[in-house]
Amino acid sequence: MHPAPINPRDLRVSDAEREHVVTVLQKAIGRGLLDLDEFTRRTDTALASRTRAELNAVLVDLPGITHTDSGPASTRPVEFRNTMSSTKRDGRWVVPRSMRIYNRMGSTELDFTDAVIQHAEVHVEVDLAGGAVELLLPDGASVLADEVNVIAGSVTNKTAAGAGTPRFVVTGSVTAGSLTLRKPKYVRIGNMVVRRPWKVSWES
Repeated sequence: MHPAPINPRDLRVSDAEREHVVTVLQKAIGRGLLDLDEFTRRTDTALASRTRAELNAVLVDLPGITHTDSGPASTRPVEFRNTMSSTKRDGRWVVPRSMRIYNRMGSTELDFTDAVIQHAEVHVEVDLAGGAVELLLPDGASVLADEVNVIAGSVTNKTAAGAGTPRFVVTGSVTAGSLTLRKPKYVRIGNMVVRRPWKVSWES
């Protein structure tokens, strides 16, 4: 007696397949089919998927985009737009391979310390005119920001030089504003860990 055939939807998926679907989701956000929050939620689901059915579920309502899509991923960066307001991203969010920060007389803060970073190199294009942009990078990361054009503004890189990963390549322009790149500092008091910028956690 032969066992019943396995439904292809129940087949287990590999890390390579999960990563491929994340790339497909990046293509969807580049086409305007998903916003950043939807992209983050679906990427979390994709990375936690065990079967093909679970993995394909994040693509089911995206027209013309499927798990088997082998075309080149869109190179259009994920954009953070901010005009005379504030934008902040922290906690566990999925970092795209390429992003653009458009900031006009506002403040943009991107905290990468607890984020999911799947790429060895992350490209950040800054278009800053007035206001401030701050990038808080994880321990071990390296930064290349020599190609940022500055006019009546400032770029402050407080990260130590090194060749760690992921590598953040920062380009673009700063006009009458400030761009700050730094890493957090930690103080341990018993089991309590205090991080600057302000965050408190407990070690078991």
